[in-house]
Amino acid sequence: MKLRRRKYIEKQAKQHTLQESNVPSDNKSLSDQLTDNKEELKKLYANCSDVVFRSFFLNGKEDALLVYIDGLTQVEEIDDNVLAPLMKKTYAEQGSVRELLKKKVAVASVTEVETYTNCVSEISVGNPVVILEGSSTGFSLGLAKPETRAISEPSSESVVRGPREGFVESLHVNRALLRRKIRSPQLKMETIEIGTYTKTTVIISYVSGLADETLIKEVRNRVARVEIDGVLDSGVLEEFIEDYPYSPFPQVLTTERPDVAAGSLLEGRVVILVDGTPFVMIAPVSLYSFLQASEDYYMRFIMSTLIRWLRYAFLVISLLLPSFYVAVITFHQEMVPTALLISMAASREQLPFPALIEALIMEVTFEALREAGIRLPKQIGAAVSIVGALVIGESAVTAGIVSAPMVIVVALTGIASFTIPRYSQAIALRMLRFPMIILAGTLGILGIMLGIIAIVIHLSTLRSFGVPYLSPMAPMKSGEMKDTLARAPWWKLNARPHFTGAYNEHRQSASQKPNPGKGEE
Repeated sequence: MKLRRRKYIEKQAKQHTLQESNVPSDNKSLSDQLTDNKEELKKLYANCSDVVFRSFFLNGKEDALLVYIDGLTQVEEIDDNVLAPLMKKTYAEQGSVRELLKKKVAVASVTEVETYTNCVSEISVGNPVVILEGSSTGFSLGLAKPETRAISEPSSESVVRGPREGFVESLHVNRALLRRKIRSPQLKMETIEIGTYTKTTVIISYVSGLADETLIKEVRNRVARVEIDGVLDSGVLEEFIEDYPYSPFPQVLTTERPDVAAGSLLEGRVVILVDGTPFVMIAPVSLYSFLQASEDYYMRFIMSTLIRWLRYAFLVISLLLPSFYVAVITFHQEMVPTALLISMAASREQLPFPALIEALIMEVTFEALREAGIRLPKQIGAAVSIVGALVIGESAVTAGIVSAPMVIVVALTGIASFTIPRYSQAIALRMLRFPMIILAGTLGILGIMLGIIAIVIHLSTLRSFGVPYLSPMAPMKSGEMKDTLARAPWWKLNARPHFTGAYNEHRQSASQKPNPGKGEE
């Protein structure tokens, strides 16, 4: 079996290598013969009806070729600012062709390209390329068509108080949104291209002097070593760069909000932007990063602290309430007050299933309704999920399939899971809820304790780019506890989080507590 599997893997590797060899990515230099360049580019773009090859006379005497993709390029700008001035004979005596292109073409960006690979890269992003007779250098014109949706508030991270803008699918817009937040030249953005076919642009962003150089190097190495056919979303790249791919807990924070990304950059973290998706990735992170919302830092610190405590309480409820109910009903009835126990026993008298099966049925049904509400059109999705839950719950109780207390427990659990700000963390807790229910139904409270111990041990072993997942509580860093379980006032948050290696500790001046009664001397 091992020999057969090895042969199969070698065969698949050969097929993948053959596919890569057929990819039109010739790295040869351009020829000084326009005819050869045109034939080579047409060979690369064979059967591509949207690629336009426009031949014209430059200065009325020299041949030139313009290549662009219809739909990705501003055709009107080509007509007005490229073809019109270049084809006029009045420029014939005003210098060389190279000077003419750089001085007379009304385009902000003119870049020289010397290989077919560079030509294909520029044409693929929407920039037209001009190739001249007798020159082995082409010119890429920055006339890509910026098709993107309008900037709007992210639907998955809405706030009562805070900025209303969110990232979009255009990398240029997302990059500009970050620049608007952090206007210092210390904000660095390194570009890496990933994907054999998609040629997706990925930007690694950090603030020089705040982010540790070891962390930046690690992020750069992990992203650069990814070899794949294409990256269509940041979620694809996330699976290649995380520390523990088999863990249910996310080790990279994703957000659609520029203020969240900018705040993370100012804390010394690294932000990864992927072209074609509004979700950017932030690393390193801890468990507590997923329980903090951007609005926590815009409200008064007292209210933010109370809301955080509420989130932590509902996190425990979301994970343990169904399993605790199953354990009590099955093994530990003495923990329930007598009056309540009699009421619960009466509601379960005619049920055909034990509490374990009952809980699993209700949880699976609730998850199915939640998934259906997400996948259905927005106009009917919410109505179907809410009405479906009410109708199915009432019908199941009337038919004697489940008890009314179980419906209440599952409903409270669902509401509790909605209080977790990050969807990826909420999914992890929803998945862990099922093994916890099974442990409670087989071992009772002991099973719940064993499950909690296993989860805590697993969380203690996790790392996010080398940073402990339970930091700053394990290992304990008392100086960083001001922004973990509680949110201290801004005038007390003087130090940045400490991740790895050397870091810039001070984020603001000390002793800035408001003191209106103290006048200037």
